[in-house]
Amino acid sequence: MATLSVWKFDSETGADEAVRTLEDLAKQELIRVHDAATVSWKADAKRPKTRQLNNLAGAGALGGMFWGMLFGLIFFIPLLGAAIGAATGAIGGALTDVGIDDDFIKQTRDKVTPGTSALFVMTSDAVMDKVQDAFAGQNPQLISTNLSQQQEDALRTTFAE
Repeated sequence: MATLSVWKFDSETGADEAVRTLEDLAKQELIRVHDAATVSWKADAKRPKTRQLNNLAGAGALGGMFWGMLFGLIFFIPLLGAAIGAATGAIGGALTDVGIDDDFIKQTRDKVTPGTSALFVMTSDAVMDKVQDAFAGQNPQLISTNLSQQQEDALRTTFAE
């Protein structure tokens, strides 16, 4: 089963550094990356820059349409007005079944702010101790995941060490 996680970094380049780490881990077969995208938000920019990571996307990747819709819901829809917001309500409702609900959107919008970055990644088969070691010093903050509460707590504890 694949896990969708969102990791926040306290710099606008932190997510790009995390991508390089993920690439190395994937080459070593210590994690399987199904799909990924980044958001980097310069401190003086009105909107974040988004990027789908095609070089990391495996078979069954979600594709640009998914990432575009997700990032639109999180970062741009409030600026576009109620008419567009209402039209996307049905689409947004369909995402609830996979753990992308209003809380996910609000949490991400509140935490990914100017001067920060985020990595949105769908993974499986992670060798957790090796992954933890590889990310040492990067200080990622887990914003959201579709893991069970017990699994999410264990993941937060692992990366807090």
